[in-house]
Amino acid sequence: MDQNLSLYKVFYTVANTGNISKAAAELYISQPAISKSIRKLEQNLEVTLFSRNSRGVHLTEEGEVLYDYVQKAFYSLQLGEMQLKKINELGIGHLRIGVSTTLCKYVLLDYLKDFIAAHPHIRITIECQSTNHTLQLLKENKIDLGLIGKPERLHHIPFETLGEIEDIFVSTNSYLENLALRTDSKEDILRTAALMLMDKENITRQYIDDYLAFHHIENSNVLEVSAMDLLIEFTKIGLGVACVIRQFVEKELQEGTLVEIPLPAPIHKREIGFVHLADTQTNPVIQEFIDFCKKNA
Repeated sequence: MDQNLSLYKVFYTVANTGNISKAAAELYISQPAISKSIRKLEQNLEVTLFSRNSRGVHLTEEGEVLYDYVQKAFYSLQLGEMQLKKINELGIGHLRIGVSTTLCKYVLLDYLKDFIAAHPHIRITIECQSTNHTLQLLKENKIDLGLIGKPERLHHIPFETLGEIEDIFVSTNSYLENLALRTDSKEDILRTAALMLMDKENITRQYIDDYLAFHHIENSNVLEVSAMDLLIEFTKIGLGVACVIRQFVEKELQEGTLVEIPLPAPIHKREIGFVHLADTQTNPVIQEFIDFCKKNA
């Protein structure tokens, strides 16, 4: 583009106002300067852009063609300015989140989808780790925010809840029927079944181990799995009884694909939510994301 951008700004303003004096007032320059800019642009383009009469100015046919393009260009510039303003208002525009693969799939993804649509300028990176690793990354300032199941001790780390989750044991009817034939016993299912649990580094496993120990439930046939997705799928094909989060298998329970195992006492519900160390005033996007998720929880 050979023309000075200021000439197009004058052209755009005159076209919108239809009056040189109004355009001069809007741009805070003199009327002669407006007229001079229009003449210069017309000379450079070798066309007449405005027809003039006593009531003001009107775009010529050539002026209409140019106006369509100039209008789109200035609209794009305005959008760019708005995006920059959002970035400035929300801090650096980058959010580093730590989360387990389970909570990422079943909880975080839905929030991210809507948040990114509303804030496309914010760059987001995800570290999929266990709760313990997420807390360690937070302490090392390698992430800004962690989505975790609330542990017993947080050592003064702020925790903002998103709600509760409930651990349950599930299986298929066919597995339970076969188990009854094999054991020929009325012993508790959790003691005789192939018991599928998350690995010992997972905070859910630690929570369930405490529950089993408290109720004196021992099982020597334990299969450890690193992801809840696999637990659910293994259970659906009849490998055993698994401990999963109720909210993540509601569809299977409703359809009857999985059935809930009765327990001697319900497992206490746990909170899930966000932890962060950074001052949200230093990086306002942290609090922006937390507030967005809590509002849509």
